[in-house]
Formats: sequence, C-alpha cells, structure tokens
Amino acid sequence: METNFRCEECDRDFNSEESLAMHNSDKHPKQEKFKVSKKTIFLIIGILAVVAAGYFFMYGGSLTGNATNMNNLPNEVIDNNIQKITLGFTDNYSPDTIKVKSGVPVEITLDSSVRGCFRSFNIKDLGVSYRSSSPSDTIKFTPNKKGSFRFQCSMAMGTGTIIVE
Repeated sequence: METNFRCEECDRDFNSEESLAMHNSDKHPKQEKFKVSKKTIFLIIGILAVVAAGYFFMYGGSLTGNATNMNNLPNEVIDNNIQKITLGFTDNYSPDTIKVKSGVPVEITLDSSVRGCFRSFNIKDLGVSYRSSSPSDTIKFTPNKKGSFRFQCSMAMGTGTIIVE
C-alpha cells in the first residue's frame, strides 16, 4: 500500500488527504494569531483610567507643572515670633530641607504648585498631620524637641527634612 500524504511535523505517512487533515487538526493545531478579547480590552482601559485618575489626584489635573523655584528663598522668615515657611513642589518639596528654632511657633504654607496627596503634610515625630486644601491654609505647630525630622506627604512620595535647632 502506497502512501501519498506525509505529515511534515512528525514525519508520518497517511493514505489519504482526509486522514492527514484529521491528524493535523488533532495533533498539530494551527496557532491562531494573537487575539485580544473584549474582556481584555476593557481591563486595559480600566487600568489606564485608574492610572489617569491617580495622576490627576496627585497633580490636581495639571499636565504641565507650574511650580515656582523655591531654592533661592530663605528657609525661614521670623515675623512677630512666628517662623513662616513656604514650600513649593517640582519633583519634591522645595526647599526639601528647612531649619527652625525650637520653642518658636512655625507656620508652613504649601503654595499653588503643591497638588494632590502632596497637600497632606506630615511630620510624624513632631505630631504634625494636616491636609492643606489651598495656599491660604497654614500648617501651624510649635516644635519642642531638637533634632532632624522627616516630613512627607500622606503617601510618602514627597519628602524632606526639618531641622529643629
């Protein structure tokens, strides 16, 4: 009996084209091209929506920053026995290191460049935790212990150091 049909995948002979076709469909199914289901598309769109919402929450909807360069400003201004500090934000709080005097009240203002979660300002070791809703809000506290303390936003993505002397 002579065979005319050979499977190239497994080097096997078949006596009819139908037998070869059945063999190939069972043993060597064709790989379908990458197919994306509607469920996968909706999942990807959902993930992108969550990422975009997170970005707008953190940056207040601004796609381009309008932060002021605060690096050349003094760390403190003492006015009527109050140490007034204004923080801005570029890639981090600016200035990211501030110095204050122990026992003297401090007022920190977050300017309009500070957006989203970065407006939730915390100095855990000094018991400071405040959500500033606008640049007219001030974060008021009196540092009573000396040292170097970390300040950060609520998600610890923006950080800095306050040095109490």
